[in-house]
Amino acid sequence: MIETILSLCPGPWADYELIDTGGFEKLERFGKYILSRPEPQAIWDKTLPESEWRKLAHAHFAKEKNNPEKGQWQQIKPMPHNWSIDYENQDGLKMKLNLAQTSFKHIGLFPEQAVNWDYLYQKIKAFPGEKPKVLNLFAYTGAASVACRAAGAEVTHLDSVKQVVTWSKHNMESSGLDGIRWMVDDAMKFVKREARRGNTYQGIILDPPAYGRGPEGEKWILEEQINEMLKTCAEILDPKNHFLLLNMYSLSFSSLIAANLIRSNFGQVKNPEQGELYLEEKQGKKLPLGIFFRFSSF
Repeated sequence: MIETILSLCPGPWADYELIDTGGFEKLERFGKYILSRPEPQAIWDKTLPESEWRKLAHAHFAKEKNNPEKGQWQQIKPMPHNWSIDYENQDGLKMKLNLAQTSFKHIGLFPEQAVNWDYLYQKIKAFPGEKPKVLNLFAYTGAASVACRAAGAEVTHLDSVKQVVTWSKHNMESSGLDGIRWMVDDAMKFVKREARRGNTYQGIILDPPAYGRGPEGEKWILEEQINEMLKTCAEILDPKNHFLLLNMYSLSFSSLIAANLIRSNFGQVKNPEQGELYLEEKQGKKLPLGIFFRFSSF
């Protein structure tokens, strides 16, 4: 049996560009501003010289010596701490970016996820019958939630950090939308409560971190808890009309792991797609940035 493993990359995007990668860093343009930040997957050499990186970058993320996961942004050229970019594939989708919100390298957007925003938007537009109820778990700043709402879904957006839920609400309003249901909660506790109550959703999105904490300090470790999470999601996914998207970013995971997790908890699903997401830089190298498995009943 030959199984197709997809490699998906967003198409042309006026407000985003991956310029160069290497030396465990990446150089990216978000709108008018260019950022240099860590990237553990970029184990090869940079194509452009260091002098060119310094010349181009408006800001650089400097890691702490004792904790490579944390650090602070250092501004090189004048630029705002907050600005927004558009995603033109979906009319009106606008996302706020922020350099000062956390002590981590993240700025509120994962550009490689654009292929999943398109998938969700198209699935909702083609959904049979009533508009679907969609649950977005580990939803971060809500680009997927906004894409689903723009397509007409009833969306429940859940994250454990109140700060990023507020950020998500800003993205919704900036995109000219309303009506998303906001939840600050522990994802595992929430889905178990929904299962006990007999509530179901036609769409479920999961983009869990490798490690995380719930609002009351609940511990999340991806490899220890993702199987139980999916087992419970199988209880609340509408058995008739449905779609599910699982995205994971872990250096040790392959899409075959995602496929095994889905099939052991959902059985033989319809219209399965699996593979990895990547971004292609101007210099020609391809940067892998996570794995996915998605399926739908239609």
